[in-house]
Amino acid sequence: MSSPELIGAATAEPAPTARVQFSGLGAYLPERSVGNEEIGALAGVDEAWIIKRTGIRSRRRADAASELADLAEHAARAAIEDADLEPAEIDLVLLASVSQGRPMPNVAPQLASRIGAVNAAAFDLGAACSGFIVGLATATAFIECGRAHRVLLVGADLLSRQTDPRDRRTAALFGDGAAAAVVTSTGSGGRWTIELGADGSEAGLIENDRRTGLIRMNGHDTFLHAVDRMEGATRGVCLRAGVGLEEIDLFVFHQANARITRSLGERLGIGPDRIVDCIAEHGNTSAASVPLALAHARTHGSLAGGEKVVLCAVGAGLIWGAALVEWGAR
Repeated sequence: MSSPELIGAATAEPAPTARVQFSGLGAYLPERSVGNEEIGALAGVDEAWIIKRTGIRSRRRADAASELADLAEHAARAAIEDADLEPAEIDLVLLASVSQGRPMPNVAPQLASRIGAVNAAAFDLGAACSGFIVGLATATAFIECGRAHRVLLVGADLLSRQTDPRDRRTAALFGDGAAAAVVTSTGSGGRWTIELGADGSEAGLIENDRRTGLIRMNGHDTFLHAVDRMEGATRGVCLRAGVGLEEIDLFVFHQANARITRSLGERLGIGPDRIVDCIAEHGNTSAASVPLALAHARTHGSLAGGEKVVLCAVGAGLIWGAALVEWGAR
């Protein structure tokens, strides 16, 4: 395995930065909360076993009638309202997900139609749990080159429908949810640095079994890769931006497993007071994980304006990425 110091590390060329900002956030979680007792009864484990290995106490489940576009729409409308915009002002709609019910058509155009984003281009992004970070890179690229000024980025997943309730390796991990951000151009400040990486040789660690439609995962090796990749990406994006880890106000890591988050904190030498941790009530919501954690941080007062924030995730593929953003004043 590659040394974590080299994964995502800086090269001679500085990373490009974009003058962008978060103008709005929105989050949506289904009403039904499923506790560990119900999960454990089917998986053949007890609550203490689940908590020790995952840190998860409950996760949300969408009802049978809900579609991916329903969750995405709730989050999208909340983000646009928070940005004080009209849907018709959105230039581009991006939907990060691996939970589309059908291979075709994309859900993003349907979402744009639902919310009234009549002037927007729209397409889906498939990058698993790293989808929101890949979406940020895409949104900033469109803004940098002048092809868009107001981008709606949604991360939404219904992984409960891909979870085998009798597989103790995955049954307790995944939840349903959606969160959205409006990303806009800004004339000053708001410099972001974003890095992405991939290693297809490890694609078999996490996959959806085509025959069953269920997620299969090598938990032990996934854990090792997740910690290595996110540590390397976090160090790398800070190094390229010329910002020390000690200067970062908040770290928003993919909420995959509480042990992964703790290990990252220990390796990076950062205390829990600077790390968002909401996995206990959310579970792993894949592409929705990072924006849900960001919304959680704002709700709980960790984001007031001017903070330097690192967002980081790794997902099936393997695909990983990190973004160093400046949180604009509201």
